[in-house]
Amino acid sequence: MALLGCGTVGSQVVRLLREQARDLEARVGAPLELAGVAVRRIDRRRDVEIDPALLTTDAMGLVTRDDVDIVVEVIGGIEPARTLILAAMERGKSIVTANKALLAEDGATIHGAARRHGVDLYFEASVGGAIPLLRPLRESLAGDHVHRVLGIVNGTTNYILDKMDSTGASFTDALEEAQALGYAEADPTADVEGFDAAAKAAILAGIAFHTRVTAADVHREGITEITAADVASAAAMGYVIKLLAICARSEDGRSVGVRVHPAMIPRSHPLAGVREAYNAVFVEAESAGRLMFYGAGAGGPQTASAVLGDIVAVARNRLAGTRGPDESTYADLPVHPIGETVTRYHVALDVADKPGVLARVAEIFAKHDVSIQTVRQEGHGDDAQLVIVTHHAKDAALSATVESLRELDIVRAVASVMRVEGEDER
Repeated sequence: MALLGCGTVGSQVVRLLREQARDLEARVGAPLELAGVAVRRIDRRRDVEIDPALLTTDAMGLVTRDDVDIVVEVIGGIEPARTLILAAMERGKSIVTANKALLAEDGATIHGAARRHGVDLYFEASVGGAIPLLRPLRESLAGDHVHRVLGIVNGTTNYILDKMDSTGASFTDALEEAQALGYAEADPTADVEGFDAAAKAAILAGIAFHTRVTAADVHREGITEITAADVASAAAMGYVIKLLAICARSEDGRSVGVRVHPAMIPRSHPLAGVREAYNAVFVEAESAGRLMFYGAGAGGPQTASAVLGDIVAVARNRLAGTRGPDESTYADLPVHPIGETVTRYHVALDVADKPGVLARVAEIFAKHDVSIQTVRQEGHGDDAQLVIVTHHAKDAALSATVESLRELDIVRAVASVMRVEGEDER
């Protein structure tokens, strides 16, 4: 077996392979031997002691060695990971990877190569860290009909939003705390702008709906515009704000919607109680009903646990002369645009404090066929604000409503627009 990368996750894979060698051999039916570890710098200091003889900077040479049966890729990114994985597959090596970005961007190429060369491709660690999630979707629910997958799949953003909710902190202060604790990178863009969650949503949707979905198909919004006032307003209504990955079939079942964005969910919803850097995914299936998967979504030991599970599965398959499940894309459902998505909305408007304001605002909503469920006024004078919660409406209709509201002389600003999710699980 060859390991590509020896950072936070890779070093823990090495540790687990060494510490659990006897148990792993019993579970597989043969010993798991590490042939080499490809790294960028051999002299770099590592948390786990590794035999220097195993380290190499020649990743291509390692993955094409005749004594390697399984290649474990935990370096991340698109290149050189894609080139190395494809080269390994061409030589009959099975792959275990945690690379969500590559699978979400070019999964068709990777899955196609695995099929063409008759090798395994396992990627449980790409979504949800230690949470057993992809295998239940791909195998345990293979005989069911999944309607929706709704989840928190990024621990960094969940930690930030949780701190904003529990302490009243600003986004900036909560982000700085997350960075100090190691939950957020020095450059947190991939997390706070939703790119990480969007890649995971693409993978989840592809498996759940038997349809090829890429990161480019996912509507994405981050959390950088969420303010302490937004969080406080949600709390006053009995809601909490979470960055959600939502993958859902349309009502007629002929298309799917895949989106990542902040949303308000009621505090009674199971996802509302997911605190700090934890992840959770809520699955709705026709026969199985509602299922929730919860646990640590990141971290070296946690992600390495998922990697080891895949290694055991792949090793068993090779000994038995079989392959694991292939990519399932038979449904080939189109991904509908965000404008066709139907949901509820929370709209906050800074308005002039004078008679007739509500009537004129309500007229705009009615003009675009967006029905208002509740409305309340907060503050007076220069601080006057209307807070409106709609019934279900199409995103395109709500967007047109907001544009019309901006043109009203009585509306000083559209303070915030946020989707409301999770009402069906109350």
